Amino acid sequence: MAGVIANLVMVDVDGPVSQNEICYIRLEKVKLMAEVIKFIGKRAYVQVFESTRGLRIGTPVEFTRGMLEVTLGPGILSKNYDGLQHDLNKMDGVFLKRGDYTFALDNEKNWSFKPLASEGDMVAAGDWLGEVDENFQPHKIMVPFKLEGRYKVKSLVAQGEYTINDTIAVLTDEKGNDTNVKMMQKWPVKIPIKTYKNKPRPFKLLETGVRTIDTLNPIVEGGTGFIPGPFGSGKTVLQHAISKQAEADIVVVAACGERANEVVEIFAEFPEIEDPHTGRKLMERTTIIANTSNMPVAAREASVYTAMTISEYYRSMGLRVLLLADSTSRWAQALREMSNRMEELPGPDAFPMDLPAIISNFYSRAGFVYLNNGKTGSITFIGTVSPAGGNLKEPVTESTKKAARCFYALSQQRADSKRYPAIDPIDSYSKYIEYPELQEYLKENVGEEWVNDVMIIKNILIRGKEASEQINILGDDGVPIGYHVDFWKAEVIDFVILQQDAFDKTDRLTPMKRQKSMLGKVLEVYRTEFEFGSFEEVNPYFKRIINEFKQMNYSEFESDTFGKHENELKKIIDEKKTA
Repeated sequence: MAGVIANLVMVDVDGPVSQNEICYIRLEKVKLMAEVIKFIGKRAYVQVFESTRGLRIGTPVEFTRGMLEVTLGPGILSKNYDGLQHDLNKMDGVFLKRGDYTFALDNEKNWSFKPLASEGDMVAAGDWLGEVDENFQPHKIMVPFKLEGRYKVKSLVAQGEYTINDTIAVLTDEKGNDTNVKMMQKWPVKIPIKTYKNKPRPFKLLETGVRTIDTLNPIVEGGTGFIPGPFGSGKTVLQHAISKQAEADIVVVAACGERANEVVEIFAEFPEIEDPHTGRKLMERTTIIANTSNMPVAAREASVYTAMTISEYYRSMGLRVLLLADSTSRWAQALREMSNRMEELPGPDAFPMDLPAIISNFYSRAGFVYLNNGKTGSITFIGTVSPAGGNLKEPVTESTKKAARCFYALSQQRADSKRYPAIDPIDSYSKYIEYPELQEYLKENVGEEWVNDVMIIKNILIRGKEASEQINILGDDGVPIGYHVDFWKAEVIDFVILQQDAFDKTDRLTPMKRQKSMLGKVLEVYRTEFEFGSFEEVNPYFKRIINEFKQMNYSEFESDTFGKHENELKKIIDEKKTA
C-alpha cells in the first residue's frame, strides 16, 4: 500500500490488475474489502468499503481476480442487505463491525424444486431449468448468466427438496465439456444481465394508485422516473405509497445513503404493512438494500448497483420489478468525493465531468424485455433526488432529467400548505404520454377521450395559477368574477384529483376505473357555466362542491354513500347553473 486519503487507497501492484477488481487490505486480523476504480501504470487506486482508520503505508493488499458481485438465488426476498449484499440480520450488535461480512443466502434451507426443462433440451444463459416457491413468488432457477453459447441438458434432478449448494443440473457445451448448475450463482453488479431479445416493446400503464401520477403524468411498465424535492416535501413517503400500491410482483428498495431514521422507518414499517394486492405482508415480496449517510461513501456508491442487479435477476424470471432508490443524490455525492480525492478535473458543483453519462448508463438498465422463451419481464425505476435547498437546477437533477422519462417535482409550497402528494402539477411532466403507443393503450383501456381530457385538466391548472397570481396582485375586488371562477375550478381539480390521503383505506389507492369516473365529474363542473352576483359568493360555493367531492373520495366507489354525495353534488351545481 502506497498511500491513504480517507476511503481512497493507492496500491503499487506487482501483477495484472483489472478495472473494478476486488481486493482485500489486511489490517491485523481483519480483511477490508475494496474495489479498483482507477489505475495508472503500476499504481492502482481502490475505494475501500470500510473505515480506513489504522491503515498505513506498507499494509499488504491481496487482489482476487474477481469483480464486485452479488449472490443470486432463492432467499433474497424479505432480506435486509447492506450495499455489498451482506445480510444485516445475521450481524451481531447495534453497530456494524469493520470486516464483518455475512453470506447473503441460507446455505442450509431446503427448497422445493420443480423441473421446467427436460433432459436433452438445448438451453442458453438465462433459460429456465426449474422453479421454487419463494414467498409465494415463482422463483426461476436459470442457466448461469456467465455461460456463452448453447448447452444441452445432460441431466436434471427430479422434483424434490434441495439446498442452494446442491447440483440440480448438468449442462454440456458443444465441445462436450460439462458444467454443474446449482440454484445459486454470482454476477458482477456493474455489468448488466442480458438474457433477452431486442423487440419492439409494448407500452402499458403502470398503475401506482396515486392519482396525480396515473392521471396527469403516467409512468409505464418498465419506465423510468425520478422525484426531486427539498427536505420534508414527502419523497420517501411517496415512494412508500408507490411500493405498496403499484402493480409490481417484486419491490427492491435501495436506501443509498439516506439518514438513519428514514432507513429505520423502512425496516420497522415494511414487515408490518399489509400488501393490498396479496393480503399478506409487503415485506414478503420486498428486498431492502440499506446504506446510511454515516457509512463510507464507497459502500453508498455500490448499493444502487447491487439493487439494480438483483432487479435484473428477478426480471429474467418474467416478473415485474419496481426499483426505488432513495436518494440518488447520496450516490452522486459519493462519486463526487471519490473523484475529488483522485484529483480529477471537476465539473459543475465539483461533481465528476461524466456524471450525466454515469446516471444515463444506470437508468438505461431499467426497461421492458422479451426473454428467450417469449415471456416478458420489466424493471420500473423511480429514484429520488435531494437537491440542496430545493434547487432543481443543480447538476444531479439536471443530469437525471436527461435520463428519466418522468419528472415528478415536489413543491415546498405545496408541502407547506399540506397539499400531499406535493407533486407540482405544472412543473412535472411525463414524456410517455406523448408516445402514440401509450396514447393508443389509454384509448383502448381507459377511455377514448382520456388523453384529451388530461390535456384539458393541465390547461385548467395553468389558467387557475394565472388567475391566482392576478388576484394576489390586484386583490379580490380588483379582478372580474371570471378570474375567481377560473381559480376555484382549478382548486376543484387540486383537491379532488391531485390531493390524496395516504392514511385513508379508500382514498390511498385509486384504480383507473375510479380515476376516470372522478375526472369526468370534475370536467363536468369545469364545463358548467355558473352565475354569481359578486365574487364573495364564489369561495363558499366552490368549497361546498369540493367537500362533496372529498366525501366521495373517502367512500367506497359506487356504494350507497358514494351515490348519496354524488346526488348532493348535482343539487349544489344546479343552484348556480345558468339556464
